[in-house]
Amino acid sequence: MSMALRQATMSDLPIIVDIYNQTIPSHEVTADLKPVTVDQRRPWFLEHTPDHYPLWVVVLDEMVVGWLSFSPFYGRAAYAKTTEISLYLDRTVRGKGLGSQVLEMVPNQLIQVGLTTVLAYIFSSNLPSIKLFKKFGYEQWGFLPAVAELNGRSNDLVIMGKRFD
Repeated sequence: MSMALRQATMSDLPIIVDIYNQTIPSHEVTADLKPVTVDQRRPWFLEHTPDHYPLWVVVLDEMVVGWLSFSPFYGRAAYAKTTEISLYLDRTVRGKGLGSQVLEMVPNQLIQVGLTTVLAYIFSSNLPSIKLFKKFGYEQWGFLPAVAELNGRSNDLVIMGKRFD
């Protein structure tokens, strides 16, 4: 199996949306409660630029099976080198080590776009993601108790962070 990242193109947006929507019913991964549409995600897609806040697709054996994005953490200039990371994988490849392969590529990608600090927002119930980020040296930098209500139950938000100097 040959895995690679490549810059996402607008033609990738439908598969990016499909992979994202796969996670909504579990109420473990994202705070969206209903599936999103390609039209709804188009502005988000266009906010990503290859030179600072890129969006990649994860390609496995020539098929798009996931995506990785760096997004602004907070809209003030002093935070320009800090990014929120998002990593989503198609249900057919989850649990097979692909997330680890992608996170191994993050330091090099950060250098290319001038970012130094990565934050991951993860629900406390999403133990596989917390375990994955801890495996790569991310630490819990924040904890927001019961900030989300998903399917009638409260969920905490864990903020994992790591500096790459």
